[in-house]
Amino acid sequence: MGEDAGNGGGGRRDDEVLDVDLRAIASALPTRIDATPEGVEQGLAKLVLTLIEVLRKVLEHQAVRRMDGGSLSDDEVERLGLALLSLDDRLRELKNVFGLSDQELEIDLGPLGRLR
Repeated sequence: MGEDAGNGGGGRRDDEVLDVDLRAIASALPTRIDATPEGVEQGLAKLVLTLIEVLRKVLEHQAVRRMDGGSLSDDEVERLGLALLSLDDRLRELKNVFGLSDQELEIDLGPLGRLR
């Protein structure tokens, strides 16, 4: 994203796409969190884990782009793969702790589809 921003005015289009993407994500998130003592922890855990899942997907996408572009050494590819696997394992553990399923962390991104 940042690499294209300074090349020939391409940044304007990237900013517009990012703005649309962020609005789609924001509209898909719940407008309210259950503020009852029983629901606060669950609601916040769901929100935070959903955001972490979005960031994990972005990191994974960027890693694939960098691998395909040949800008990573074999050692960096190995470390990146292990880090992403570790993050995936930790997310799975946290989902179990809070009793959340993968489906509960899915968000509808409108024209972009569902984040799975």
